[in-house]
This record gives sequence, C-alpha cells and structure tokens, in this order.
Amino acid sequence: MKMAFWLYFFMFLAFFDLHAQYPVLTPFALSLGATPTFIGWMMGIYALTHLPGNLLAGQGVDRYGSRGYMIFSLLSAGCILLLQAHVTEPWQLLILRSISGFVLAFLSPACLALLASLSRNPVHQGKLMAGHGVMHTLASVVSPAAGAFLVAQAGFSQTFQALGWLLIATGVIAIFTIHEPKASLRTGIPAAANAPVKINIIPLRHYLLPLAVSCSQGILFFELPLQAGGASGILHTGLYFSIISLGALVTLSMLFLNRYSPYLRAHVGILGIALSFFSLAALDTVPISVTLFFLGMSKGVVFPAIASLFIDLSGGKRLGTVFSLQSIAMSIGSFIGPIAAGLLHNYSSPYFLAFVLLMLVLILIPPWSRQQVTPPPVSLPTNRM
Repeated sequence: MKMAFWLYFFMFLAFFDLHAQYPVLTPFALSLGATPTFIGWMMGIYALTHLPGNLLAGQGVDRYGSRGYMIFSLLSAGCILLLQAHVTEPWQLLILRSISGFVLAFLSPACLALLASLSRNPVHQGKLMAGHGVMHTLASVVSPAAGAFLVAQAGFSQTFQALGWLLIATGVIAIFTIHEPKASLRTGIPAAANAPVKINIIPLRHYLLPLAVSCSQGILFFELPLQAGGASGILHTGLYFSIISLGALVTLSMLFLNRYSPYLRAHVGILGIALSFFSLAALDTVPISVTLFFLGMSKGVVFPAIASLFIDLSGGKRLGTVFSLQSIAMSIGSFIGPIAAGLLHNYSSPYFLAFVLLMLVLILIPPWSRQQVTPPPVSLPTNRM
C-alpha cells in the first residue's frame, strides 16, 4: 500500500498541473490572436501526437516497467511548460502542445499498469482504479479554479512557469520513491505460474467506449471556455470545470459501486453524460451548474468502470499494452472532438454532436461481456456396453 500511496500522490500532482491548464489554454490562444478553428486544431493536435507515444508506451511498459516512462513524462512535460511561458505566436503554441501530447502519452498507461499490478483480486482492482479516479478528481476540483486565479493574479507567463516547475519537482521526487514490483506482478501473471498464459484478445468495438467519451470531453473542453466568455470569463470557466469535478467526486466516493458489473456501470455513466450534453444543447431552462454537476457525477462512474472493464476483458495480462490501446482510443477521440467542435461552432451546438455520438455507442455495444453470455459446455453421456 505504500507504493499505492506514492502513486496516488504523484498522480494528484500531475493531474493538478494538467487540469489547471484547461481554463487557461483557450483564453491564452485567443490573446495570441488565434481563431476558434485554430484553437480546435491546437487541442486536437495534442491528442494526435499522443498516438505514437501510446504505441511506444504499450510494449515498453510491459517489457521495461513503468518507472522510467513516468519520470521521463513528468520531467519533459515540465520543461515544455517552461518554454510555453515565452510563446508569442499561435504557431509556437501549436508546436509545443504537439510535443507535450507526445511526452505525456507515456504517463497514463504507465501509472495505470503499475497501479493494477498491485491488486490482489478483481474487487481490490476496482478499489485501486476508483482511488485513481478519486485522485484525478480531487486534483481537478481545485486546479481549474487555481489556474484561472493564477492567471488573473500573475498572468499567463508566470502561471505556465509555476506549473512547469511543479511537474519537474514531481518527476525528481518520483526518481527516489517509485520502485517496480516483480516482473511477474507487472504483467499480471501470478508468481507461481510457470506455464504459458493465454492472453485474451479484446474486441475492437469495446474501444469505442473510451473513444466516444474522450471525444465528448474534447468538445466540452473546447466549447465551455467560449461559452463562458473566452478570456473575459476565465474565472467562470475555472469554476465550471471545478463543478464538474465536484460531481465526479461524489460518485467516486461511493465505493460500493465497485461491486456492480463494470460493463453496466460504464453504460449507465455514458448515458448520464449523453443526457448532460443534451441538456447543454437544448434545455436552456436547466441551470448550467446543475447540468455540469450531473455530468461530473456520470464521469465519476464511467472512468473507473472502463478501466476495470478492460482489465476484465484482458484477463489481467499485458496491462501496459491494454491501457496503451485504451489511451490510443482516447487520443483519437480527443483529436476528433475539438476539431469537430471548431468546425460546428458557428453553425450549431457541438454539444448535440456529443449527445448523438454517445447514444450511438450505447446502441452498438451491449452492457455485458461475451464471457457473461456464453453458456457453459455441456458434456454428453457416452454409451457404455
């Protein structure tokens, strides 16, 4: 549990740093003269450059472990933020965001694989994943408002420098505190197993779940700052993102939810997110703070459930590769979301696109696994003479 504590601590600091930029990047790009379409591409290119990093991380984490990739990701992302503090043109921001997307692609698969290797059974696994979600959410509760407050008090440059040094310090501390478990635990294979272990092949359609969710989040991250007023409404944007995180914290604290099927939890949570986007698009009578809080509650159900779902589908083997593929799906969705939102912004509500996409995924993928519906083999009696 000591290792889990350190992992949670570093994830909290890393997520705090990353989420503090959400209400800041769009106003910063607008201050540089960027158009909404350019901002959509800037946010999308960050996700696109995740792909090669995810591909490298999958095999690398399974072969060499998580520690080195975590440290590399934290230190590199911190240095990029220090450079970002001196950006004066939109194209410079685009280049730095694309590099940042590559180096941070290693962080999530490495953290999730190392955390999953510490589990003893599926229920404990679910609790660890829920703990990961709690750390993520606690950081995202305070960080958007903190980032907006820093910009209001010190400006964009000082804010990026402070966030950059925080990531670098986190990476340095990780060098002395993160240690790899045994190789057998890292790959999810029991230490006593000497025979080859069969690796389950996850049907590709299940990756539509994280893809659709991340696409909808990309739309939200693009549209919400503009809805709040751009650079003039940066404090409102930070408050909105904090409301989402507070909602997620409520459901993440309900640890009894881990007793239910991750397939069912994922579908119920995605349905809640879809209904929230429909409210943002069409129900003006519902206060936006209420809708965002409900959206956050749905997110708090979805993300731990999806992680547990993929662990179950994989049989607990080759978790680095499994979480890498999940991150690739999320990167593709995060690339498509803001670009589509930028193209639709002047014509219709991008929130409605998110609603339609999420509902389609719920129709295409059933809330159960193939193993749950496959009947046990029947042994036929033999004729004895």
